[in-house]
Amino acid sequence: MTRLPDEKNLELECRVLRSALRFIVSTVAVAALAASLPAENDGRVVVYSSEDEPCSQPILHDFEHVSGIRVEAVYDKEAAEFVMKRLLAEKDHPQADVYWANEPIHPDLLKEAGISTPYFSPNARNLPAMFKDSDGYWTAFSARARVLLVNGPEPLHPTSLEAYADPQWKDRAVLANPLLNTTGFTFTALFQLWGDARAKRFLTRLKDNGVKFSPGNGDSAEAVASGKASFSLVDIDDAFSAKAKSPTVQVIYPDQQKDQIGLFLVANALALIRGGHHPDNGRKLIDYLLTPEVQSKLAYSPCAQTPLLAGVDTPQRVKRIEDIKYMNVNYSVIRKKFDALKPMFKSWASSLAR
Repeated sequence: MTRLPDEKNLELECRVLRSALRFIVSTVAVAALAASLPAENDGRVVVYSSEDEPCSQPILHDFEHVSGIRVEAVYDKEAAEFVMKRLLAEKDHPQADVYWANEPIHPDLLKEAGISTPYFSPNARNLPAMFKDSDGYWTAFSARARVLLVNGPEPLHPTSLEAYADPQWKDRAVLANPLLNTTGFTFTALFQLWGDARAKRFLTRLKDNGVKFSPGNGDSAEAVASGKASFSLVDIDDAFSAKAKSPTVQVIYPDQQKDQIGLFLVANALALIRGGHHPDNGRKLIDYLLTPEVQSKLAYSPCAQTPLLAGVDTPQRVKRIEDIKYMNVNYSVIRKKFDALKPMFKSWASSLAR
């Protein structure tokens, strides 16, 4: 005959079972919730960067030191656009928190593609409106000036992009491939500021004036430094790199007179990635990169970038933003216009002397 448990023992066993069941259910729920939430507490931030690694890496290391947040960085190679392609491919399962672009055109594309999310950093308040997206999808913070690198022994020096079409420089100027970003963006800005008709006439005049084609900015700078060309339009870091090898070359900020259009600025830009796993840390990184201290460091770095905030300390060779006349353009318009102009640029570039 089986002995039944008494009522007290039965009640005790039931309480134990209920407690165990509640513990199991709560543990499973917490685990499921942790798996579904962003990994914000793991002390990391993931940044994809197309900025040159020698310039961006020290800045990111400094951020790690002051914030205690570990930075995991994926760097691009020049003109490879690897990180941009990766961001587009990862749209539905983002791995990055922040995109640090070396120009503002691709961040504008991320906005259109729904890959970035708005963030209005308090450190962006004093930036000129041109350098931040009105909807908060990207913010610029330091820029490469597009400058003229001029062969030192020349008795006269060009001071404007229009020197490319000036007969006195016939067959003596070189230009980097206009299908590359910085040259393409600069020439697209001329279409925006001058209008299509005048800009097309300018391209025709350049061709007729014997402008030589170069594969890239570095090649153009080398042509000037070696005396094979009198001048070229290049990024400022390429200009100073050439000057380090050939001290007689000169770096000129073009189109600085009152009646001229100013130089083109290729601004770095930051975007917060939608659905990133560390959004709070991403915002902290963006806030840090927008500080005057970081912009000053980039000015003193080999990138020689112009801070976009007024009053920021720069070395003598890098002019402050308040001392530069720059093209007042809309980067979003340039992105769309550049895509439309690429077939024409390709045809035009193929007709230039090699």
